[in-house]
Amino acid sequence: MLLTALKSFQSGSLDGKMNNKTTCFLWSLRQFSTLAPRRTLWLVHPWGLCRRQIAHPSWNPRNPLLHDFDNRSQSSVHYLFQNALNFKSVNGDLQTNGIHTATVPAVVRLLCSRRLSLDSKHSFFSVGQSDDGLWKRHIHHEASNETALIKETQPNYRDRSQEYNSLSDVLDAFSKAPTFPSSSYFLTMWKIAKRMSKDQKHFEKQLMFNHPAFNQLCEHMMREAKIMHYDHLLFGLNAMVNLGIPQNTLLVQTLLRITQERINECDEKCLSILATAVASMEPCKNVDVLRAGLRILADQQVWKIERIFTLQAMMKCVGKDAPIALKKKLEMKALQELDRFSVLNSQRMFGALAAMNHRSVALLNECSKVVLENIHGCPSKILFSILQACRDLRYRNVALLTGIADYVAATFDMWRLKQVLSFLLLFETFGFRATHLMDLFMKKVVDEPEFLNVKTAEAILHVYSSLGHCHRGQNREFLDRMAGALTGSLHQISSDELLQAVCSCCVMNHFPLAAINQLLQKDVVSELLTSGNVERNIYKLRLLKTCLELDDTPYCKSLDIPLPPVPAAPQHPNAKVEGALRSLLGGEGCFSTNVQLPHNCRIDFEIRMDANRSQVLPFSDADSSAADTQRVAVLCVRPSSYCLQSTHPRGLLAMKMRHLNIMGFHVILVNTSEIERLEMKDAITLLKSKVYSTEALPAADVNLQSPC
Repeated sequence: MLLTALKSFQSGSLDGKMNNKTTCFLWSLRQFSTLAPRRTLWLVHPWGLCRRQIAHPSWNPRNPLLHDFDNRSQSSVHYLFQNALNFKSVNGDLQTNGIHTATVPAVVRLLCSRRLSLDSKHSFFSVGQSDDGLWKRHIHHEASNETALIKETQPNYRDRSQEYNSLSDVLDAFSKAPTFPSSSYFLTMWKIAKRMSKDQKHFEKQLMFNHPAFNQLCEHMMREAKIMHYDHLLFGLNAMVNLGIPQNTLLVQTLLRITQERINECDEKCLSILATAVASMEPCKNVDVLRAGLRILADQQVWKIERIFTLQAMMKCVGKDAPIALKKKLEMKALQELDRFSVLNSQRMFGALAAMNHRSVALLNECSKVVLENIHGCPSKILFSILQACRDLRYRNVALLTGIADYVAATFDMWRLKQVLSFLLLFETFGFRATHLMDLFMKKVVDEPEFLNVKTAEAILHVYSSLGHCHRGQNREFLDRMAGALTGSLHQISSDELLQAVCSCCVMNHFPLAAINQLLQKDVVSELLTSGNVERNIYKLRLLKTCLELDDTPYCKSLDIPLPPVPAAPQHPNAKVEGALRSLLGGEGCFSTNVQLPHNCRIDFEIRMDANRSQVLPFSDADSSAADTQRVAVLCVRPSSYCLQSTHPRGLLAMKMRHLNIMGFHVILVNTSEIERLEMKDAITLLKSKVYSTEALPAADVNLQSPC
């Protein structure tokens, strides 16, 4: 056929019109160059001349940059891996270990369209429809000297997941009448698996792997991968990843390799499917090559992408180590399409930005508005993912956090306590104190203590102590419930968990005696000082010792904890605050800098005043023990020492204020970030209002400094 077509082509006129034989020749040659491995071909030019050219698999003139990329990147990739699935073949084409290939005769490669599949004997076949509605190939051999007539039908990809009840049913249907393409079976099994519970899905997957037809289906998939439609190949690969087929198996690695070879066939639909699959896969050489290719495609085609979902899939796929220029280009494309964003697009944008670690405040602000406007009925999974993405991106939007907290509080009875606790743990990472929600949760825990166990009690204590939250009406009963949960599980709690829980109680001015006695056993203390995070354990043991010595506790035993000496604290008080105090008080003799106090307590500045705090006393004339002398401690604190966008001190700062009050100090907090933004004269005015103020401390601070 090729010879006949070539002669006809060379003898034809040059008027631009090809006869049918010429068209057939060019079509066959194009299919051959697509299916054949890289080799030297003789290409015929319109003028009847021939020239030598290197033909690459799946060359696509629409993506000229990727033409060379495939061959450069793949040459350095090794495809040897362990623990591959065992695939059997009666022909012996597929082996168990090493690199496995299925050999296809050259004549079949030449004449077979990508839409066709081959049976194990590489026979020609046509397409028919079986009784069960699945497309079926009937093998036949029609003798012809010039051509083999191949009848093909577009593979039917309609959703058949409703026709089967289990993954094994799909494999049974395949074993009875295998159809093309094999990827449709994997896609159907994935859709069925999505409807199952976690336990049922695990059981069904085990049955799938042990099914006698599963290896045969994998074999068919590998054999057909080079000739099926590219989107069908990608649908099958994505379904395999979601079904949990191990990534290092021969099946998945073979499909990754073929996907690389045919990456130039990507249109926008394929780009979306491939990006989704790659984004969910673990790094390996084949995945890394595909990710690099997708970055090139994204850079080339970002302005041509029409679907928002495809854009977000590309953002997730390019990864955190993508070039900043590519991240910026994707961000600009998303900003350009903001008016087309659906509610779901806005919700997913948080995860897309977090996946490539790109903090676009403008994009996040706009998406936050859409999320808040449509928050009612929003699933918990989406809200969790939004908060997790904001945490990873260090994006602290108080309006968004408040809106989510208010929504959870308003629908509190609809949530399980574990879900609410998950929200509170995420809020704590922002330093955000959702007052109303935390009060509701405290009341619920008091009313339903059976919810508590060691893990939940430890998590709850961490959140409430970190944010310094208490409620005078129910704080004592709430902490008693926490202490009861710890006491009932002392036989199974680890030393690290016990130390963490006890320190959280101490920060909140509560002291569970049974837990403390267990913690201060010599063997437990010795374990904490020699294993795990020793530096953190030493810090927490010092905190415990200070609380037991200063606070009004029922613990009466003498403490003999062998702790290493406290390292010298760095001396770098805030220069602007020091200058403002010098101007305000009239020299350095009226205050002291970087004062080290007993119990490992350090303050930035100390001022001594009269009992009414109306006059500053020089240090040379003041006696710190005199009854008419008021010692003032000035603490320079960072914004992170407060709860987000508030003046409420977090747990450790509140505890330090409580201890300074016990030692006879009046505490003044100076926000260093606020001072740095002010002119010197304004900073002096602010400090004057704090130093000479006689107003009592806020009620929240009083609660945190006094026993419950």
